Amino acid sequence: MSLLYFIIIGAVAGWLAGQIMKGGGFGLLVNIILGIIGGAVGGWLFGQLGISAGGGLSGSLITATVGAVAVLFVAGLFKK
Repeated sequence: MSLLYFIIIGAVAGWLAGQIMKGGGFGLLVNIILGIIGGAVGGWLFGQLGISAGGGLSGSLITATVGAVAVLFVAGLFKK
């Protein structure tokens, strides 16, 4: 069940990151995939910085969205 939760949160975070990073040009599906990857990146990044977004759904969504924005930003650098 936790894998499904991780995928759903990552997918929503990818969509949110796509809305935040307008002009990324990756499309909905790629943004969702990058959001799932970004969820892991966000968790790692917050851990390295010693930041906690709180527990539960909202904390996970914030962490995953920040990670997804970072992944979309880096991916955008390679797209050009």
